[in-house]
Amino acid sequence: MKLVKSLPAFLMLAAAFPSLAATRAVTLNVSGMTCSVCPITVKKALEAVSGVSKVDVSFARKQAVVTYDDAKTNVAALTKATANAGYPSTLAGKAK
Repeated sequence: MKLVKSLPAFLMLAAAFPSLAATRAVTLNVSGMTCSVCPITVKKALEAVSGVSKVDVSFARKQAVVTYDDAKTNVAALTKATANAGYPSTLAGKAK
């Protein structure tokens, strides 16, 4: 009987903390982009990764800013996606 009484309190607590997952944003260096069409390919490859919510690619800076749900994907999956599309990338700020 105590379990039934505490269940509504548990559900209210669970609603207050919807998830431990967080939205993250990272900048990837994509140095292999050589023409104005390259960013389109990079953007499509990143958008195809589950958990990615936003992608902004700059040909001039040779970078992609990716917003994603860290419960669904990670930086390794993002860099793998660009590499599979023919554009290897690295996390900005990290040594090569």
